[in-house]
Amino acid sequence: MARPDDPFESQDDVSDKSEDDELDEQDAVSLLTSDHAEVKQMFEEYRQLVQDNADDDRRDELAAEICSALTVHAEIEEDIFYPALRERLDDDLALDQAEVEHAIARDLIEQIVAMEPDDALFDARVLVLAEYVEHHVQEEESEIFPQAEKSGIDLDELGAELADRKNELLAELDDD
Repeated sequence: MARPDDPFESQDDVSDKSEDDELDEQDAVSLLTSDHAEVKQMFEEYRQLVQDNADDDRRDELAAEICSALTVHAEIEEDIFYPALRERLDDDLALDQAEVEHAIARDLIEQIVAMEPDDALFDARVLVLAEYVEHHVQEEESEIFPQAEKSGIDLDELGAELADRKNELLAELDDD
């Protein structure tokens, strides 16, 4: 690739960044918020598939994508983000509640993964997971993230650590 100041290089070449590069450049709150938006979009698409009586294969595929995304997201929060915040925050209650919410979501995810899309309650479980995650996201974005931003923690460094771990986990999923 030519240098960015090369007058003969197209802007498309200059801005050609991989998804991994974009992850690495986000601070912790931005990265996690982007994950939230991505999962929200997937849940909206799932709701539409249910409404349209879409075939089992597409619903199953999307449910698997949702479950994988949530599993990776929860792991990086629990292993990196929450412990880093616990060192800086006086009030652990919001983080404790978030971890309990993750445990309940993980239980629903395990149920969904063990099911087939034509099983009774498959769609109901995915949609309940959506409602649960939406509630969790609202609390996290309104309570935990503002505390993180005020804590003095280096969110850029933490974001890089989250991105690295997320990339590792996604690579492991791709290997499966």
